[in-house]
Amino acid sequence: MKRTALYAGSFDPITNGHLNIIERAAKMYDSLTVAIAINPQKTGLFTIEERLEIAREVTKHIPNVKVDAFTGLIADYVNEEGFTAYVRGLRGAADFDIELQMAQMNARLFTGGTETVFLVTDPEYSFVSSSLVKEVALFRGSIEGLVPEYVAARIKEKLR
Repeated sequence: MKRTALYAGSFDPITNGHLNIIERAAKMYDSLTVAIAINPQKTGLFTIEERLEIAREVTKHIPNVKVDAFTGLIADYVNEEGFTAYVRGLRGAADFDIELQMAQMNARLFTGGTETVFLVTDPEYSFVSSSLVKEVALFRGSIEGLVPEYVAARIKEKLR
């Protein structure tokens, strides 16, 4: 049986913390899909198309990673695609409390025995979030080391 995993989020923007989880999860599974959630209620820094392009660019060095987008419940996407694992990154205790509730709900909604797998973010990135990166960049602070260089350049270009 092929081990297929999903790592989903808004990735607006994708950070080095996200990339750390992606690289590690890709080693654990035959294939890993990085899926960008489409939420029509939210206006992001980057469009869905831009996020897809950026995610593809920063993961192109990982041969078993595919980038996709989805809308609606994550459980519906998981059930439709038949993933064996749903990977979630944890930065700290606050993330765990929220993620545990979501994992327990998803366990009820996943129909194919998909397991939620938690990966703890490398301590170097434990404080990094997309929201924080955007805020620092908006006020012209340095985001060096927080996002891949390609992402930093795209953010700088977007905020001009």
